[in-house]
Amino acid sequence: MSKQALPVFPAGEQCCAPMVREPLGEQDAGELARMFKALSDPVRLRLLSLIASFEGGEACVCDLTGPFEVSQPTISHHLKVLREAGLVGSERRGTWVYYWVIPAALNRLSGLLHAPTPVPAAANSGT
Repeated sequence: MSKQALPVFPAGEQCCAPMVREPLGEQDAGELARMFKALSDPVRLRLLSLIASFEGGEACVCDLTGPFEVSQPTISHHLKVLREAGLVGSERRGTWVYYWVIPAALNRLSGLLHAPTPVPAAANSGT
């Protein structure tokens, strides 16, 4: 019987992305699809990035309307979609609502897409 060295991963770290270890269940697929659908809109993707880039990791809604060429109600709708998808949290403070990115949600999305092995050159060529 031969001895093999097994890789050791830091606590909590896994060797493979969830889709590589096992197929997604119906509930997980539904939750993740909702997150990806929320991020599929360019305004929402930019909003998420803008919120995450604010010092302290949170932004007042009053700071989120200026960079976009859409109305305030449209921004509110996009923020609602991000919130319902579990990507951002919010809290009313007086007149204003503050938003922050939920790190666990982003970690879940990035962990799902993490490629654990190198992709063959043919797969990168697009042919």
